[in-house]
Amino acid sequence: MTTSSSVKPILYSYFRSSCSHRVRIALNLKNIIYEIQPIDLIKGEASTDEYKQINPKGEIPVLIIDGKKLTQSLPIIEYLDEIYKVPKLLPEKPYQRYQARRISEIIASGIQPLQNISVLKRVGKDKKAEWARYYIKFGLDAVEKALEESSGQYCVGNQISIADCCLMPQLYHARQWKINLTNHPLITSIEEKLNKIDAFKLAHPNQQPDCPDNENKI
Repeated sequence: MTTSSSVKPILYSYFRSSCSHRVRIALNLKNIIYEIQPIDLIKGEASTDEYKQINPKGEIPVLIIDGKKLTQSLPIIEYLDEIYKVPKLLPEKPYQRYQARRISEIIASGIQPLQNISVLKRVGKDKKAEWARYYIKFGLDAVEKALEESSGQYCVGNQISIADCCLMPQLYHARQWKINLTNHPLITSIEEKLNKIDAFKLAHPNQQPDCPDNENKI
């Protein structure tokens, strides 16, 4: 799909960033051709004066599209959904739209910030694994409960939504931290289906240009 501008969109992204991962999925689902500009969070590239000219808060992702500079992953996805109509990532029915936003917020506000690199540095090397595993599992327990009401083939019924864009990046980190998801059958069933879809495959961290060669490729 072409955008309203002749300039190819640019996504400032880090391959393991959940927030960047969500936006990559949404862009792929919308068939928007874009360019990745890698920002290495481990090396502190988001904290440089140069990058803070792009995002003063020193965070990723930033999406440059349609002559606009967008930050914060969920508002970015909602913008894309309003401007690029197909496929819809927010359900048409108000209650299903609420469910999609609810699951997205459980993940984006209630899990992901607690596993951020900056937070884990403050927690300390000795305790970070215990911390991350506890809060990721605690949050995914809540997601599983929400899915009991909302899920069909995907997080909300049988239509891929913003909730699925949030779920898969979080499951990537759950796998990285070796969290046992045996007691999360709805989550793992949805994960299995989404893993077969090209938009999700191409957005995977291991498929990104800044993914190190020694990472396992999917």
